[in-house]
Amino acid sequence: MNALPLPPGLAGLAVSLTLSCLALHGLAQELPAPVQQAQQARIDTMARAVRTAVAVFESGGNGGGSGVVITPDGYALSNFHVVKPAGTYMRCGMADGTLYDAVLVGIDPTGDVALIKLLGRDDFPVAEMGDSDQVRVGDWCFAVGNPFLLATDFQPSVSYGIVSGVHRYQPPAGTLLEYTDCLQTDAAINPGNSGGPLFDAGGRLIGINGRCSFEKRGRVNVGVGYAISINQVKQFLGHLRSGRIVDHATLGATVATDERGRVIVTDILDTSDAYRRGLRYGDQLLSFGGRAVTTVNSFKNTLGIFPRGWRVPVTFRRDTEVHNVYVRLAGVHAWEELLAQVEQVEQTPVTPPAPPPRPRPADAPPDGDSDPSDPPPAPELPGPLPFGAPGRSEPPPAEAAQLIEARPGYANYYFNTLNRDRVWTACRQQGDFQALTGTWILAGQFSGAAPFEIQLGSDVLAGQFPASRDRVDPRIDLDQQLLPHGSGGLLPALHLWRRLLQLGPQDFGETYYLGTVPLPGRDGLFDVLVGTHSVVETHFMFDPQTGRLAALEMYPAANTDPCEIYFDDYRPVEERWLPHRMTVQAGDTVYAALVIERYELAP
Repeated sequence: MNALPLPPGLAGLAVSLTLSCLALHGLAQELPAPVQQAQQARIDTMARAVRTAVAVFESGGNGGGSGVVITPDGYALSNFHVVKPAGTYMRCGMADGTLYDAVLVGIDPTGDVALIKLLGRDDFPVAEMGDSDQVRVGDWCFAVGNPFLLATDFQPSVSYGIVSGVHRYQPPAGTLLEYTDCLQTDAAINPGNSGGPLFDAGGRLIGINGRCSFEKRGRVNVGVGYAISINQVKQFLGHLRSGRIVDHATLGATVATDERGRVIVTDILDTSDAYRRGLRYGDQLLSFGGRAVTTVNSFKNTLGIFPRGWRVPVTFRRDTEVHNVYVRLAGVHAWEELLAQVEQVEQTPVTPPAPPPRPRPADAPPDGDSDPSDPPPAPELPGPLPFGAPGRSEPPPAEAAQLIEARPGYANYYFNTLNRDRVWTACRQQGDFQALTGTWILAGQFSGAAPFEIQLGSDVLAGQFPASRDRVDPRIDLDQQLLPHGSGGLLPALHLWRRLLQLGPQDFGETYYLGTVPLPGRDGLFDVLVGTHSVVETHFMFDPQTGRLAALEMYPAANTDPCEIYFDDYRPVEERWLPHRMTVQAGDTVYAALVIERYELAP
C-alpha cells in the first residue's frame, strides 16, 4: 500500500523532525538531496527576511524594540508603544552591523503602529509584502526581532512556529490600544519583539508583532502572540506617511446578535453618515467593507481595519429588502480626546542591562496577563549598547534634525509638508494655471439634455442651467450660497477647484495632506489634500499615477453631505490638461453629468 502524501505544512515538520533525529545520530551529512535542499531553502528564506529587520533603540540606548523596512529609502514599520518613549529621534541597528539614525514619521496610536524613516541609504533591503487575508490557521511562520534587547550587535533573533488563529479581536485593556483583525502565533514573541515582522514560510511580511501573553510570575512566554495584520497596515500607510496622528473609524452604530443569530443594529447616531445613507435601528448587517458580517466579532474586526474618513460599502437588510450603500466612517475619538490619550499612554521600553535594581521589561502593552505588583527579576542580557549615554537621550544630528518639525496635532509635520508638496508638484505637471486670473468659462451639455454655461471669476460665480440661473458672491461665506439647489453647492465647489489650480495649496488657505482614500467605483487609493477657505472644507483627491485631480468633496458643515464632483476625460486645453466630464452628486442623488465642450481661460 502506498503512503499518502503529507500536506505541505506537515511535510515541512517531517523534514525538521528528520533532520533533528539524524543529527543526533551523526547522519545529517547523509541526508537525501531533496531533504537538504528543503532545509537550505528554509534557511535562505530566513536569511533574506532577517536583512530587513530593524532593532529599534532610544537614542541614549535606554530601551527599544523592533521594526521592519518596507521601502528602499528607509521607511520602516514598528509599534506605537515602541517609538513613543523615544520621541521623534531614535537609532536603528540592522543585520549588516550598521547603526542608522531614524526619525518618526506618523503614528496610529489606536492600532499600535508607527512609521519611521531610517537615514543614510536609498538601497535598504526591503521586506516583501504578503497578503494576510490569505493566511490560514496551521500555516508556518516566523518572527524576527530584538527580544529583551539581545541584538546589541544588531543581529536579530528568529523564532519559528505556526499561525494559531486569524481575525482575532482584542478590545482596549485600560489603554488606547485596540487590536483588531490580528494574527495569533505560537512563534516566541517576547518583550522587545514588539514592532518586528511576522513572515510566512515564503518570507513574505504578513504582520507586525505586538501583544503577547505571559505566565504571570516571571513573564514567561506561553506561546500566544499577536501580530497586526499587514493588510490593515497597508490601508493606513498613506495616513502614516502624512506625519499625522491617525485615528481609526467607527460606523456610528452599535450591533448585537438577535435570537435568530443575525447581527442587527441596536443603536445609531442620527448625525452619522450611516444614518443619512438609510441605516436604522433593527436593520440586519450583511456585509461591511467587502466582508460578510456573521458575528459581532467579525463586524468589529472589519471595522478596526479602516482609517477615519474612509468610505466603504455596506449592505444591510430591512424586512425582505436589501440595500447597498457607501458610508463615510467617522473617527473613534474626538480630536481633543485622541491627542490627550496619546500624551497619557504609558509604555516603558525594554531596558538593557544595568546594575541592580533593574527596571521591569514592559515593551508589550497590557494584556491582562501581567502582574505589575510582582515584577520578575530582569533577564540576564548582554553588555550595554555600543552607543549612547545610559540614562540620557541624545539630540538628533543635523541630518535627522532637518527632518523633524513640531506642530500641534502632528507626529512630525515635516512629512506632511513633504507629501503636500509631492502631490502638488505632480499636479502642476498637468499645466500652469497661475497666470489665469481672469474669468473662466465652461460650456457644454447638462446630462445630455440641455446646454449649460458656468462663469468662474474672482468677483462673481454664475451659472446658466436648464432649470435655473444662479449667482454666488465669492466674497461672502460660501456655506450660505450652496447653489444651484440640489447640487450641494456646485458653483462654490468649482470656485474652490479653480482657486486651488491657480494659487496652489500654500496660498489656497489652510491646507494639509490627509493620506490616501478609496473612491467608489475606482481602483486604487488616491492622495488627498484638505483645504479650508471661506469657512468651507474641501477634500481634493489626486490620482497618484497621473497627478490629475480625480474628485473633490466640499463640506459646507460638519455632519452633512458634501458636494461631490468626479473629474474624467482629461484633454489638453491651451497646453493644459483639463477634465471634459464632471459628475456632480449630493448625498445619494446624482445632480448632473456635465460634458464640457468649450473652455475659455482668460489671463
